[in-house]
Amino acid sequence: MYVLITANRNYSSWSLRPWALMRALDIPFDDRIEPFANLVNYDEFRSFSPTGQVPALIDAGRTVYDSLGITLYLADRHDGVWPFDPDARAWAQCAAAEMHSGFAALRGECTMNVGVRVAPKPASDALHRDIARLRELFAEGLSRFGGPFLAGDRFTAVDAFFAPVAFRIRTYGLDVGGGQAWVDHVLAHPAMIEWERQALLESWREESHEAELIAAGAITADYRTC
Repeated sequence: MYVLITANRNYSSWSLRPWALMRALDIPFDDRIEPFANLVNYDEFRSFSPTGQVPALIDAGRTVYDSLGITLYLADRHDGVWPFDPDARAWAQCAAAEMHSGFAALRGECTMNVGVRVAPKPASDALHRDIARLRELFAEGLSRFGGPFLAGDRFTAVDAFFAPVAFRIRTYGLDVGGGQAWVDHVLAHPAMIEWERQALLESWREESHEAELIAAGAITADYRTC
């Protein structure tokens, strides 16, 4: 059986992608959490990942790392990772790759934290551009492929890659126009509900992630376990 190694549910956006995908597709795996216990976790994470980062997938002694690498590996072995329709598949792969390599301002100014709500500081021009691009992507996917997911009627890898964005949109109250319909739908998915449940139960905090949260704006609600 696969072993999927991830980190804190509140913080680890990269971990969420393969975790949600495998849960949504009913791909069995052993769930192993390695929390962000220190300001720098590189040495500890190097024990299971060559990059010193999460996530990592262990399969029969083989280590597969990076959320995109894991997704591609799973797609070679399981149906449904990408849409079946060729046009939807091509779009989904491009959108997932864009999310994987882009949206730096969104990542930097709206750090992921599942269990809180934040009144954000004024957005930079770069963040405004990222949000505008999210509106475009969401509108295109939903209109071209009929929804309610981004590339059709099933949860696929493109939804997994934008799943952390859905949490960010809710945390910071970002305006994504008609794309809010996808946000609401994906947050109601059982895999996302389970991830959030675990996030709210986490008692540990990591200093640098909490500092990023404070820098992002004023916390208006905190639903996490004290």
